[in-house]
Amino acid sequence: MFSGFSSFGGPGGFVNLPQTFEEYFRCYPIVMMNDRIRKDDANYGGKIFLPPSALNKLSMLNIRYPMLFQLTASESGKMTHGGVLEFTAEEGRVYLPQWMMQTLNVQPGSLLKIDSTDVPLGQFVKIEPQSTDFLDISDPKAVLENVLRNFSTLTVDDIIEISYNNKIYGIKVLEVKPESSSRSICVIETDLVTDFAPPVGYVEPDYKALQQKEEEERKKQKENRKFDPSTVGQGSMSTRINYVNILDDANKQKTNFIGTGQNISGKPIKEDTDKNGIDVENLKISLESEPVRLDLPDGQLFFGFPIVLPRKDDKEGESIEKATFKGEGKSLRKTVKRKTNKDHATTKSKSPRSPEVIEID
Repeated sequence: MFSGFSSFGGPGGFVNLPQTFEEYFRCYPIVMMNDRIRKDDANYGGKIFLPPSALNKLSMLNIRYPMLFQLTASESGKMTHGGVLEFTAEEGRVYLPQWMMQTLNVQPGSLLKIDSTDVPLGQFVKIEPQSTDFLDISDPKAVLENVLRNFSTLTVDDIIEISYNNKIYGIKVLEVKPESSSRSICVIETDLVTDFAPPVGYVEPDYKALQQKEEEERKKQKENRKFDPSTVGQGSMSTRINYVNILDDANKQKTNFIGTGQNISGKPIKEDTDKNGIDVENLKISLESEPVRLDLPDGQLFFGFPIVLPRKDDKEGESIEKATFKGEGKSLRKTVKRKTNKDHATTKSKSPRSPEVIEID
């Protein structure tokens, strides 16, 4: 009966008999773990927390690495797979992510059977997002590649949960390859081809109708480019502002000299009256009275009156300066006058003046 232990599997070694780990634990969600050992990120992964006694038993058995487990609910009979993250749970307890609790349809404190198992390395997986919000992710394949590092296995019909940008997305596993009796694959250190099914609630757009709308918009744009209100003469705005006559007047009044004249002093030329015949100089503007209604013809805009400061003649300015500013000016720097020494005669001899009239006796 001990023939398996007495036989040799090769030169100098015993045959490694496959052994399995099988235990029953009370399952609880990760949120109910002690704050000192709880890891909230593990709630969005596929790994469980086992007690230290499970590690002692696994170390004595011939278990392949990575350690993979089959989880079976005693009440509902549902099954899933996962890996182990840490052996820090209390004795007799196992902590699972929330999505595993929902997949197995178990409540906190339910009895759970955990067996060690082997699943093939995955080659292909097809997933289905559970909401159309998943389409907002710019690069879903890169996000999924990063998130699957927290998973050890993927099982068909499991709805896993991932967290990205502080938002939780549900993803259902539709198909895995290679196929096996466990309907699960290992996603550790393997090249996995991923295919995405349309999200739940996604409606495929009618591409033919969209193409027809785009063609109609292009035709309208072409027609608008060819349309010229000056030639057609139709349209509410063009008729109100008399667009055709404005174009003709502008073409007639075209000249190379555009602008207003100026004096040599730089002052603008005064105009007694404007184009409408209003005397601008005698026009008085008061801000205290009620505002007068401004009636403008169609097609003209009013941006306010120009501010012109009052100017007075130069003579009045001089009289004001003479009346207000009186006195002698003084400089801050004191001028020192040079004193001449009268005791010493100057070296230069003064030349006698020539008489203006010469008398001859």
